[in-house]
Amino acid sequence: MRQAPSRRSKRPFPRALVAAVAVVAVAAAAFAWWRGARSEGAESAWRTVAVERGDIRVAISATGTLSATSTVTVGSQISGQVTQVLVDFNDRVTSGQVLARIDPSTYEAQIEQGNAQIASARAQLEQAQATLRNAELDYRRKAELVERQLVARSDVDLARAALEQARAQVASAQAQIRQQTASTQTTRVNLDRTVIRSPVDGVVLTRSIEPGQTVAASLQAPELFTIAEDLSKMRIELAVDEADIGQVQAGQQVTFTADAFPDRQFRGVVDQVRLAATTTNNVVTYPVVVSVDNSDGTLLPGLTVNAEIEVSNRKDVLKVSNAALRYKPVGDAPAPAAAAGRGGAGMLEDLRRIADGLDLDAGQRAAFDAALEAQRKRAEAMRQGAGQGQSRGPGGPPPGMMVVGGGTPPANVQAQIRQRMLERMKENFADFTRLLDESQRKAWDAALASSLSATRATIYRLRNGQREAVQVRVGASDGTSTEISGPVEAGDEIITGERARR
Repeated sequence: MRQAPSRRSKRPFPRALVAAVAVVAVAAAAFAWWRGARSEGAESAWRTVAVERGDIRVAISATGTLSATSTVTVGSQISGQVTQVLVDFNDRVTSGQVLARIDPSTYEAQIEQGNAQIASARAQLEQAQATLRNAELDYRRKAELVERQLVARSDVDLARAALEQARAQVASAQAQIRQQTASTQTTRVNLDRTVIRSPVDGVVLTRSIEPGQTVAASLQAPELFTIAEDLSKMRIELAVDEADIGQVQAGQQVTFTADAFPDRQFRGVVDQVRLAATTTNNVVTYPVVVSVDNSDGTLLPGLTVNAEIEVSNRKDVLKVSNAALRYKPVGDAPAPAAAAGRGGAGMLEDLRRIADGLDLDAGQRAAFDAALEAQRKRAEAMRQGAGQGQSRGPGGPPPGMMVVGGGTPPANVQAQIRQRMLERMKENFADFTRLLDESQRKAWDAALASSLSATRATIYRLRNGQREAVQVRVGASDGTSTEISGPVEAGDEIITGERARR
């Protein structure tokens, strides 16, 4: 008989322990959910962009027309019928080459007539000279006889008058010869002008005459041909708006396209900014001449081009989206300012950068450091005074600096403030500038004036979930991003807007 196996008794699991584990699990899940929701809410409360390092290219757009660098209009100084036209459109010509001929028969006949008149005048001269010789002999004979009282003195007077008349006739005949010779020479010049020659080497752009056509040059020289002297060098005359002309300077690079060659981009250089403004429908534009290399002969005179003048090309700079410069807190208290110790900020940092570029010796560096420290203390004292309700001085943002997005004083007030600030800075750093040589002093003064007139803006950086105000110096902008400098670094999150709170 098989014995049944013995059954072990099981201990029941304590209910208290199960309840404790369940409570801990629920609390941990709740805490994790709360922390994630809080983190998500903090991150989503702001819209931000990162400060980037890159390039900013600023360009001005304009339209214009291509033309040859030197274009010569060939006309006719005489009237007549065209007998020959020896060149056509696009023909290459050399200096002195015959382009056309005008009927010369009229001028040839005038030359023959002039030669005959000259011959007649010479015959009259010979006759007058013979009369002169006879008058001279008659006068000498009578002058000798009057001494012996063989002739009356009145006869001598008559002989002298006849001699003078003969001399006058000779002079008149000589003048007539010169006159006829000059007239004939003028006719010869006009005869030479019946042959139209090219004044330069180039290409015929236009031809406005045909054989058999009559040219009338009574009032002005008619235009017969237009010759482009050298199509390997061309130019563009751009019409630049008055709002942009202040940024255009000779030597700036230009890129342009033409509808005839949509897949190609051409380059040129600003050669001249002309002062002759043009007003069309109350829009003022200035002509800007751009020189273009056309060695391959691709570009054609008269093409309309769309050009961009590169007025600034900043390489490897800090930049931020323009939306960050437009953002201003609404309804909240102003955010605390960023600490100035991070890399230096504002005017003091600008002064340090200026001094670093002057190649200072030990004595000059010591004087600069002392002046900079004194300036820092003055600024700190002004900030403390402003915090206690006293009148604000130059300790905060430099006076006169325009703040993007905020109210600005009128232009004349800004200029006065900047001038006073410049004078104060020169006075504060007088001991330092006395140690500079002439070139260093000029560089310091120019950089200081540029820094004081710079545009500054307040942006808001997100750090550790908190918003803080940072003042930066604003540079070039390409319409999307703007160059900034100051207490910011690449990667900093800058606020561009606030999300709606749920």
